[in-house]
Amino acid sequence: MTLYPKLIIDALSTVRYPGTGKNIVETEMLEDDLRIDGMNVSFSIIFDKPTDPFAKSVVKSAEAAIHTYVSKDVNVAISIKSLQAARPEPGKMLPQVKNVIAVSSGKGGVGKSTVAANLAVALASQGYSVGLLDADIFGPSVPKMFHLEAERIFAQEYEGRQLLIPAEKYGVKILSIGFFVNPETATLWRGGMASNALKQLIADALWGELDYLVLDTPPGTSDIHLTLLQNLAITGAVIVSTPQNVALADAKKGIDMYRNEKVGVPILGMVENMAWFTPQELPENKYYIFGKEGVKRLAEEMNVPLLGQIPIVQSICESGDEGEPAAVNEESIIGQAFADLARRVVEETAKRNEMLPPTEIVAMTK
Repeated sequence: MTLYPKLIIDALSTVRYPGTGKNIVETEMLEDDLRIDGMNVSFSIIFDKPTDPFAKSVVKSAEAAIHTYVSKDVNVAISIKSLQAARPEPGKMLPQVKNVIAVSSGKGGVGKSTVAANLAVALASQGYSVGLLDADIFGPSVPKMFHLEAERIFAQEYEGRQLLIPAEKYGVKILSIGFFVNPETATLWRGGMASNALKQLIADALWGELDYLVLDTPPGTSDIHLTLLQNLAITGAVIVSTPQNVALADAKKGIDMYRNEKVGVPILGMVENMAWFTPQELPENKYYIFGKEGVKRLAEEMNVPLLGQIPIVQSICESGDEGEPAAVNEESIIGQAFADLARRVVEETAKRNEMLPPTEIVAMTK
């Protein structure tokens, strides 16, 4: 039997792409690389994305069509090509980012997002190139903290891929799932959906060259933390807690998670948030309403640095609600506290990078 191109093309015209219901010939999904060598046939099928969910089934259908309409004796070799370049592998998603800093807390309500947002702004104001990723998929708060609730994120083609362009404010590049969901309704997603959304914010975005990418992680330990650890080589973690005993107990669990031998993310230090209350008009007065120096004692116990103590001042609440992080005003009590925190994070990151090898991503297991 002699094979010729029209025989193959006619057979493939019976194969339909499930996404459109049209056959792969009329939709021009066949690459112009059909090769016939005796009873050996090879060609490529083009998909929009390298992760097309129908790719495997279309390839099987194409092979079956040739065996059905041409001959069972044909040896078929089909390659998959994509119009979009493939997403980088886990651990290599952000090659232009020098340091990834995870801001974490053992429990909610300790001001972790406030610390993450203000740390990012303070780092940017000190001349560093900074990104802020709101990784709290189920409770994103970063858009509100930067008064970006109405922001619309667009994609741009870059090196063969469609990449999201982060919003930018106060010198910080910002991405959050909050830009893509209705802020008035709850996000009801299974773990896999949330993890996939987070991967897109990490790898399918044009972050560019950054000195620091600050991650505002969800409270506690969850699938989201595992997704981060499996896809990003996190330089170090900053643990946030209030001085209360119940918060300290959970902060200790957070430290243990990162120190787990299978995780191995260095702890850069701890931040004591809501360390004391200081009236704006009486900056010398300190009222320890949640206890005194509980985080400082825990940091000593866990042998990690105390990076900073952030007081409660009425202005920090007002600035967060109004979409202007307190760190913007560097002359204020809070602004100075976050500026000091940023300097300490830079110092501890430099020490970590000098003394320890790069963090490895957590291996995926089935």
